[in-house]
Amino acid sequence: MEPILLIDDDVELCSMLSDYLGRHGYQVTLAHDGKTGLGKALDGSYSITLLDVMLPGLDGFEVLRRLRAAASARGDDVDRIVGLEIGADDYLPKPFNPRELLARIRAIVRRSGKAETPAGAGDFLSVMGLEMDTAARIARSNGIALDLTDVEFGLLQTLMRSAGEVVDREQLAETVLGRKFHPFDRSLDMHVSRLRHKLDAANSSGDQVKTIRGIGYQLAVPAPRKLSGDR
Repeated sequence: MEPILLIDDDVELCSMLSDYLGRHGYQVTLAHDGKTGLGKALDGSYSITLLDVMLPGLDGFEVLRRLRAAASARGDDVDRIVGLEIGADDYLPKPFNPRELLARIRAIVRRSGKAETPAGAGDFLSVMGLEMDTAARIARSNGIALDLTDVEFGLLQTLMRSAGEVVDREQLAETVLGRKFHPFDRSLDMHVSRLRHKLDAANSSGDQVKTIRGIGYQLAVPAPRKLSGDR
């Protein structure tokens, strides 16, 4: 059974989710406060961590921050976290349907498997100061390494492959998040916002990722300059 860590102080919800996910092939370990949850996350090996924001002791923001800091020091990957607007790998606001949570978990596991590109199977992308080695999972902006989550890396890769073109939300959701796009699901926009912030921090010109209202997003490239003889 796939091991999952659920950090939430709602004991009744935890019991219900533990039973529901257990029937679908997941072994759920529970923690009802941030400090205990952080300790279990650091000591154990879980396929997914489900993390609530409002926790006694350490809140979800601080738990995630410490998890990422510890993982960076060890060279681990902690992107497979489901939380709410806290820089996690996916978001699911309460109240939610357990079937939707299960679908998100399965999508993250599938996406994580695809992210592990075999050596030599990737390629190198370069667009206006952005460089990406898809096999090594390395991205840079003007020579500055970008600390991207798995989703952010996938977003940037998709936008770089279509630089200058508008990529609609439906394509991004299916390609990067592994699920169909729903108009009321704001997680894609949040991921793009975080990616944009990281790109802007490494690029003084900023505004590399443009929002095309009602359609999707575009990695902007400057229009070619006209020669003096052009009309």
